[in-house]
Amino acid sequence: MHTADVCTTQKAAEILGISVTSVQQLVEAGVIEAWKTKGGHRRIPLAAVEAYKGNPGQPGQDQRAARANRPAPSGRPPSILVIEDNPIERALYEKQIGSWGLQASLRFCENGYQALMEIARDQPDILLADIIMEGIDGYEVIRTILADPLLAEMHIAMLSSLTPEELEERGGVPPGVVFFAKPVNYDELRGYLRACCAGHARRNSLAA
Repeated sequence: MHTADVCTTQKAAEILGISVTSVQQLVEAGVIEAWKTKGGHRRIPLAAVEAYKGNPGQPGQDQRAARANRPAPSGRPPSILVIEDNPIERALYEKQIGSWGLQASLRFCENGYQALMEIARDQPDILLADIIMEGIDGYEVIRTILADPLLAEMHIAMLSSLTPEELEERGGVPPGVVFFAKPVNYDELRGYLRACCAGHARRNSLAA
């Protein structure tokens, strides 16, 4: 393989728009192919980086094409994925959301890496993402989703105790993403999720 066909961890992070640490975690998990030189430096094929950029969590363009051509299940209830590393807050979300009668499936991930793998395996309709997490944080998960046109219909909400100033330092709230300050106002969150579920039901009825 020619030198021009490979890149460093730093370059891969720049291409993907994520941190070097996140790239290292993805490499260690085998999500992105790589190897180490005798000096201990990682070398990553550019093709592997581009494949992950086009379809995070899955290793190749064939799988990307398969997902693009897969029809949406008719009449399927909307699915909600919550990324939250705090077990107490996960329990609160489960209790509150489960009491609202949304007719939606609900599942949880404890960190950003787990969430990217879950999204690649089974794309949710609605994502609620905590921001501050170890490793791949909520911002990096959301940036990855927004960069993938196959995930364009996903409803995304950020939930965080960050101040407006701290949010701006991190790049602000991305366009099309809803922000809920912690502690979460559950009446507002319920209204948001109901609106998302209603939109999902309309799309299903139009596709029928």
